[in-house]
Amino acid sequence: MKILFVVCGEGLGHSSRCLHLGHYFQHEGHTIHFAAYGKSYDFISQHGFSNIHRTHREVTLEGENGFFNLKKTLWLSKWIFFDMVKSTLRVWQLIRQNSIDFVVCDTMYGGLVAARFLRVPVVFITNQNHFNGPNGSMNSIWKILNFLIQRYLRLATHVIIPDYPPPDTVSQYNIIVPKGEEFHYTFTGPFLDVEPELYNYSQHTIFASFGGEPYKLPMYHMLRSIADQRKDLLFDVFYTGSKLPESSENFLSHGYVSDIYLHLAEARIAIVHGGLTTLHEALLFEKPVLIIMDPNHPEQQNNAKKIVDMGAGTVIDGRNVTEKILEEKISETMAITPKPFRKKHANINGKKNAADIIKNFSRCRQS
Repeated sequence: MKILFVVCGEGLGHSSRCLHLGHYFQHEGHTIHFAAYGKSYDFISQHGFSNIHRTHREVTLEGENGFFNLKKTLWLSKWIFFDMVKSTLRVWQLIRQNSIDFVVCDTMYGGLVAARFLRVPVVFITNQNHFNGPNGSMNSIWKILNFLIQRYLRLATHVIIPDYPPPDTVSQYNIIVPKGEEFHYTFTGPFLDVEPELYNYSQHTIFASFGGEPYKLPMYHMLRSIADQRKDLLFDVFYTGSKLPESSENFLSHGYVSDIYLHLAEARIAIVHGGLTTLHEALLFEKPVLIIMDPNHPEQQNNAKKIVDMGAGTVIDGRNVTEKILEEKISETMAITPKPFRKKHANINGKKNAADIIKNFSRCRQS
């Protein structure tokens, strides 16, 4: 079977989980193609896949002062209709040129349209089909967006949510399965391709990773400043962009690393931005998290709320963050007892569950 993954390039969580699932299919002898852009294209290229194609960006995320900015994002995405058309046409071209049998779209909407027009089965991977603010607050834009997305997803052959089934669903407050459409959605579990028992564990570093977007840099500079004052803390910091603060005795700067889990296993806590894949990794390695909550990013706000509900970490609102407050939150998070989550994960094989869904729909098409 020839499978095309169409991957969103905003953040690396989409790329990471699709790589895990792609490797699973590749080991079974299937031919895998990836269509991506931006940092996702670069990230996938570093993982040994030969069939990688550039596709068109559908939306542009932008921010300032370390956080997501909705107004800037909307302005830069003002031509989204035309960008969606370009994305659709590009995926259409790739399906036909490479005789694709199945399409997997991870938060890329144009690929869904292209696959349906060409009558190729397509699954849509997402951890958010419902937008709302803290405690379920709503506005008119989110109501319209929720209406459109939930109906748009009906075009998919199936919708996969790469998260744990309830009650351990980290994206719980970002997902609403419409009544009567339960058959159309499956909580498969994460696609993590890691055996945590193979790593050596310790608790001597503070792991920090906020992704590669340039607007995240101010947060790294704040951590560097704390490191300069607190020589008793050892920061292990990761950023896939450029201009990360230089390393010091207790502030270790990293760009791309081949196995980030080696570093996560050595951490006492993890300071993260609230993306789903990163939170799954922290839970699996049983590391308490300090989420620096992006005040304008509803998905991450809701993930953060669930992590606090689970007793797996702490949260700080990005609008209020200062060096003093951040340092206090680091101490508070280090006092949390790690949650025993590894056994729960061992009973759920997200990659296999997702692969079985894809293979079942492929067989249905052939019969």
